[in-house]
Amino acid sequence: MAKKRRKLNKDFEKKIYSSKKNVELVLAKIYDIDDEDIQKEYMSGFNKVVYLYDELKEDYERQGFSDNSEELLTSYKNAFNLFESEFEI
Repeated sequence: MAKKRRKLNKDFEKKIYSSKKNVELVLAKIYDIDDEDIQKEYMSGFNKVVYLYDELKEDYERQGFSDNSEELLTSYKNAFNLFESEFEI
């Protein structure tokens, strides 16, 4: 039986790319923090955001655009916004 093709969505791919850039930027800022204790605190606060981004990206690469895609993106955005509100970076 032939494998079902992934459904692609260019707009969603742009959102994933933008999310990737946001994660990379925040990680770079965290790595620039000199105080190791503060850096660890920020990393522990940002780990959930990174996890949700990875889940979003992997789901899209594995399944393509699906009903779950928008849910994952919303979860990622909510976690990112929560991190930004709790930590000044």
